[in-house]
Amino acid sequence: MAGPLSLPPYEIEYLVIAGGAGAGTRFGGGGGAGGYRTNAGTSGGNTSAEATLALGIGAYTLTVGAGGASTTGAYSSNNLSKGGQGSNSVFASVTSTGGGGGGSFDSGGNTAGATGGSGGGAAYLASGGGSETASQGTNGGVGFPGGAGDSAGGGGGGAGVAGTNGVSNLGGAGGAGLSSSITGSAVTRGGGGGAGAGSSSSGGAGGAGGGGTGSAGSGYTNGTVNTGGGGGGAGLVESGSGLGGSGIVVFTATAQATLTFSAGVTQTSAVVGANRVYTVTATSTTSETVTIS
Repeated sequence: MAGPLSLPPYEIEYLVIAGGAGAGTRFGGGGGAGGYRTNAGTSGGNTSAEATLALGIGAYTLTVGAGGASTTGAYSSNNLSKGGQGSNSVFASVTSTGGGGGGSFDSGGNTAGATGGSGGGAAYLASGGGSETASQGTNGGVGFPGGAGDSAGGGGGGAGVAGTNGVSNLGGAGGAGLSSSITGSAVTRGGGGGAGAGSSSSGGAGGAGGGGTGSAGSGYTNGTVNTGGGGGGAGLVESGSGLGGSGIVVFTATAQATLTFSAGVTQTSAVVGANRVYTVTATSTTSETVTIS
């Protein structure tokens, strides 16, 4: 026997993760994870679940943020950039902020980690780990300040745990992300990127939830796609660093609701209990929508 008909506005549960950031180069800091917002469990920075979201008939913006780019420039030219910022993800009135890029070590002034959903790690000798966006993530770690030992950057902040500081002979680890069961299964996303380090050192580990691994050379890895993970920092190289992982939007609505998506949305859905869970993994523009009718 069918249950009572549910009418709009519908109560919606959501998980909105922005794109993770690219990492830094030349003992560079790890990329910060994309901002992590949810009303279906612990939100970024280990804050409480956000408020109930009720959506009525109409069209709502839907954007999955891209991961941040690698660095530009070269160490020998003293023009290395920070890692690229992640792009924002948007669902209706909820916007998650892209991760902060990791700092690069040269004299061009880009050594500090950038602010973002979670902050990027600082490069070797830099004390400025990037700050987080409130209730979306954590801060990046600082670089090894020098002295005995080898060069190392700081880890990128994760959704749940801050990036660790670089120490002698070891790049800072990316901070861990957070676990969500909004799809019916527990999945950890939003890990920060590990930092790069010197040639006789070890790169920092990527944070649980898709954070890329740092390296002592060019063996860094990218943040994992659709986790908002930060990229891994590069070691003793001229240029290049790990890319940030793209974000994701997951939301639920009663299975009785009728939803349609614009042409540029890549999504899947599955019925879990009385609700249908929609997992959006890509949008081709920032003007895509989901319509409730």
